Amino acid sequence: MDIAKNILEINNNIPKSVKLVAVSKTKPNEAILEAYDVGQRIFGENKVQDLVQKQAGLPKDIEWHFIGHPQSNKVKFIAPFVALIHGIDSLKLLKIIDKEGRKNKRIISCLLQFHIAEESTKFGLSADEAKEILVSEEFKSLQNISIAGVMGMATYTDDKNQIRNEFRVLNNIFKMLKNEYFSDSKKFREISMGMSDDYLIAIEEGSTLIRVGSKIFGARNY
Repeated sequence: MDIAKNILEINNNIPKSVKLVAVSKTKPNEAILEAYDVGQRIFGENKVQDLVQKQAGLPKDIEWHFIGHPQSNKVKFIAPFVALIHGIDSLKLLKIIDKEGRKNKRIISCLLQFHIAEESTKFGLSADEAKEILVSEEFKSLQNISIAGVMGMATYTDDKNQIRNEFRVLNNIFKMLKNEYFSDSKKFREISMGMSDDYLIAIEEGSTLIRVGSKIFGARNY
């Protein structure tokens, strides 16, 4: 797998306005450094323990994204350095991240994850559940988190129209939230959608952050 070539190829194919998150989960530090050496700076992990180990052993200018669903009791390990947490689906989790942000004197950026796929295994909020969180007094009292946008995963299918429609749903949710709750916020600007197989469709439907793993690093090592 030519990691450097893959990174450069993807970056040449995507607009400057879209950021590439290289999903390095299960991959060794050497593989991450190959991507780093051609200028890649944003990497995504979905296991807290792996993320903590990699952050300790790799260059300090890497921007680490947590792309899974962080367990409540593990947020404290990534709170000192994580740049963005992609998978937020509850007020409870936001409160924990806020508490850990306060301890670390940081404001931690988060994305609200929405359930846009037909698969029941994928998790995420509905638009109504998100509204419920955003209007609550508890949410308004949180000082150490910042909602940077939305995230979602399309159904794993060959049906391109279905994928496109699901991404469109997420973009519409983003616009609705921006309009109703974040019209004054410069920080609420990210739509994280699109992975190795569908990122080009995601970009056409408004993605600002794509999460690409196997297209860069090859199949995962388990």
